[in-house]
Amino acid sequence: MKERINPDNLPQHIAVIMDGNGRWAKRQGAARVFGHKNAIKAVREITEGCAELGVKFLTLYAFSTENWNRPKFEVDALMTLLVHTIRGEIKTLMNNNVRLTTIGNTESLPADCRKELNEAMRETAGNSGLTLILALSYSGRWEIIEAVRQLAVDVRDGHLTPAEIDETVFGQHLTTGGIPDPELMIRTSGEMRISNFMLWQLAYSELYMPDVLWPDFRKEHLYEALLSYQQRERRFGKTSEQLIK
Repeated sequence: MKERINPDNLPQHIAVIMDGNGRWAKRQGAARVFGHKNAIKAVREITEGCAELGVKFLTLYAFSTENWNRPKFEVDALMTLLVHTIRGEIKTLMNNNVRLTTIGNTESLPADCRKELNEAMRETAGNSGLTLILALSYSGRWEIIEAVRQLAVDVRDGHLTPAEIDETVFGQHLTTGGIPDPELMIRTSGEMRISNFMLWQLAYSELYMPDVLWPDFRKEHLYEALLSYQQRERRFGKTSEQLIK
């Protein structure tokens, strides 16, 4: 399947909603945390797969602002797992020339999580291949409100006039400023919604929503998503005839 992918028609940026950990664990007769633990292999597979193919950016929706409302024991377990995973995956990131960064309200994360994240970002800062973006304590609405607040401050302080605010300026004030919008968004588990994820950036993204639960996601599923993407016509509001001209 990998050989069928056209390397000249790869998305620069793939975004992923990693859904289905809880349902996967329930099918095993285990607690939800068991599903989160078994999701690490899927993260490794899609990261390596994107790095090998030459994709430039991969954003993983790891923890939303709404996830703080989950039971405390699950949140605590997720935070502990996050720390251990980051610590254990630095070697893999280095071997695959992957640079790690984050988007979201990371100041709300526990101190040990922030420490591990900052160390991993420092260690991988010189890598020039795939940029792996973890969306942590993130939501699309939160991001848009933060951008509006920053714009309001810039206008108040005289650095910007309301007339100068356009799509480009607004995009630069998002947490993804300087990063291309995702051309492809994958949501596992078959759910058909975007769950407050990258609401601005997904405006023209191609959506791919397979039934596979996230802990079962492997490189072959990534290849299937890319083949589906490459069969689509991206018109951005134009007609097919206009694209041919």
